[in-house]
Amino acid sequence: MKREIYVPPQGPPLEGPSRDIYPLMGEENIFKMLSDFYKELEKSPIRAMFPPNMEEASQKSAKFFVQVLGGPPLYVIDHGPPRMRARHIPFEIDEKARQIWLGCFMKTIENADKKYNFPPQHMEGFKDFLESFSAWMVNKG
Repeated sequence: MKREIYVPPQGPPLEGPSRDIYPLMGEENIFKMLSDFYKELEKSPIRAMFPPNMEEASQKSAKFFVQVLGGPPLYVIDHGPPRMRARHIPFEIDEKARQIWLGCFMKTIENADKKYNFPPQHMEGFKDFLESFSAWMVNKG
């Protein structure tokens, strides 16, 4: 039986986070932040949605975030165009899974200015992006 794919009515994020984040934060800190995020995901109820090697998965995700935050196109170089919604379609992502994912990210970015040199003036915009990006990944009503 073919699965019906839910499409969020708000559509994809219209705006990304500030591209000024990368030069202020640096690549190493973005990779560390994503590594810590995946450690949170590893302890979460949605762990089964991720590959066995969470550190490897965090590296792939970090490449995406480096690019989104204003750095070089590491993700595109290694994996091609992001097409994140299409890449997530094989996983049934409902609102509950989205909230768990978002909660893990929000926990990770607590005190991000101290832990990752995240520029505090860009935090609200980054959180807004995570909200809209994660909403767009929901594919099960």
